[in-house]
Parts: sequence; C-alpha cells; structure tokens
Amino acid sequence: MSNQSNVGREGQEGVRPGRGATTGVHVGASSSNAETAVRVRDPWAPRGQGNGRGPRAIASSAGAATASYYGLPVLNEPVWSARDIAGYLFLGGLAGASAAVGAGAHVTGRRALARGAKLGAAGAVGLSLAALVHDLGRPTRFLNMLRVLKVTSPMNIGSWLLAGFAPAAMASAASEVTGLAPTGGAIATAAAAVLGPGVSAYTAALIANTAVPSWHGGHRTMPYVFVASGASAAAGWGLLTAPPTECEPVRRLALVAGPAEIALTKLMEREMGMAAEPYHQGRAGIYMKLAVGLTALGSLTSSLARRDRRAGIAAGAALLLGSAFERFGVFRAGVQSARDPVYTIAPQRARRAEVTARG
Repeated sequence: MSNQSNVGREGQEGVRPGRGATTGVHVGASSSNAETAVRVRDPWAPRGQGNGRGPRAIASSAGAATASYYGLPVLNEPVWSARDIAGYLFLGGLAGASAAVGAGAHVTGRRALARGAKLGAAGAVGLSLAALVHDLGRPTRFLNMLRVLKVTSPMNIGSWLLAGFAPAAMASAASEVTGLAPTGGAIATAAAAVLGPGVSAYTAALIANTAVPSWHGGHRTMPYVFVASGASAAAGWGLLTAPPTECEPVRRLALVAGPAEIALTKLMEREMGMAAEPYHQGRAGIYMKLAVGLTALGSLTSSLARRDRRAGIAAGAALLLGSAFERFGVFRAGVQSARDPVYTIAPQRARRAEVTARG
C-alpha cells in the first residue's frame, strides 16, 4: 500500500492504520513508585535548552511518562496581569480582614486602631476594585456580572460581595473621619465586618475553580490560606497605624495568623502532589520563600510591639510584605503550571490509574 494519501470530502483516503499522532510516550516507565523521567519539549527555554528542537527531562512522581503535542501547553496560560490580579487578591484579603479588625476596635473603644483599620479597609477595597476594572478593561464588565445571582459561580458571588462590602467599608471610614452620622457609621462598620471574611476568602475559590493545576489542586485548603494571609496583613496594618497602647489585639492576631498562614500553605502544597512543584520553582519559588521568611519575621517581631513603637512598625511592614508575596507567589505558580503540560497530563493519568486499580 502506498504511503501517499489524498484528502477528499470524506476525509483522508488510503491512510495506513496507526498513522495518527499519539498524545504521550513512555520513557523508561517502571512498575515501581520511583520517579519517572518525563520528556517534554519546552518552547520557552533558551535556545539549545529544549526550545522545541529537543526534549526536556522533567522529574515526575505520577508513575507514567507523558508528553503533549510538540511540547505545547495543554491549557491556555492565564492572560491576567500579575500586577492587577495578584494585587487584587492581596488587597481584597487586606480589606476584608481590616474591616473585621476595625469593628472589633470600634466595639472595644480603641479609636486609633479603629480609624486605621477602617481607613485601611476602605482604601484597600478601592484599590482592589480599580485593579479589577483595569484588568477587565471597562467598568461595565464588572456591572454586567450583577445582572444575575448564581450561587455556583465564585465570580458572580464575589461580585455581589464586593458590591455590598465596598460601600459599607467606605461609609464606615467616612463616618469615622468626619464624625458625621455615627449610628449609620456603626451600622456600616458591622455590615463590612460581616462581609469581610467572604471578601478575603472568595478570591481563592475564584482561581481554584479553574483548570490551572497549581490553583485547582489546592481548592480544599486555599480559601483558609487566603483568610489567614488576609488576617496577617490586617494585623500588620494595625501594627503600623495604632500606638502600642492599642495594638494588643492585632499583636495577638499576628502571633496566630502568621504561623497559621505558613502551616496552611504547607498543607495545601502537600495536598496538591506534583502540582505543588511550581511553588518551589522560578519566580514563584522566590516569592513563596520571601513570604514565609517575612511572615515569620513579622510574627516574631510583633511580640516586641507591646512597648516598642519601632518594633511594631517593623513587624507590620514585614507582615504586609509577606502577605503580598504570598498572593503573588500563588498567582505566579499557577501561570507556571499552565505552561508545562506535565502538570496537566501526569495527574490525570495518575487519577485514571487509581480509579482503574479500584475496579
């Protein structure tokens, strides 16, 4: 039979059986659970280092070697701007947690802490909305998400949360600064405090509800990580703005939220399996290391903030930066995992093998 084929209306004619392309090849696969080398072409590597002309070896613990067509990504890389969306993730967490801190300070009569937290919540949510709208391109795209209420859509629920939280936080801050409408300001403060935890957590559900491996793999734990990170940032902001005589609540919050953020991040990575590898590679790895170091430093330094104003400022700055690097690290890890097809294919085959083994 000839190797030539003609293409007609009914498809290819005279095609030799088995000519179709394969989506994966086994490269030294072993029946053991040891790591298996995965050969994937990397079009993003420098010339001569797997730039599409040669294979790139990747260590995988999925139990099977995989490769995609020409080493191209299986998923489209997220097109979101890191500055806009990663900044939006951080500012939303800071705003939601600061609103809760402001309400607590308002009830306990800590006026300086309450003012700083309320202003922080209003400013952070305003900047987060600006970053979101800038990434969307037109403000009407955000307003269009409010035409319906869909409880199964994290983006839709998040839009409604922001639509309720932002006016409440801004009204609370305005009343605190001007002294006008104290009753209305107290109601707005309470409303912002109720909606604040949802604002801190929903962004994790938003990005985890995608096919990006290093985001979706942490869908069970990532919301708790974001809440702890937001609380750590709010504690840092409180330490920066409140005098030592009023910073005891945020100092205690820093001692709890900082270690919780670090521990929950490690738990999330362990649950992800091989999808956690991007959190330790490239720019994402640098960001995550800075997040752990700064958060730990801020938590430890906050113990000295009871009497030393300078220690409180240093601890607050470290906690804020640690929380910001956490969000930028999570964002960058997701982008890196979408670029590499092995993080999509290998876990899928591992899950399929597990289901097959169970019969």
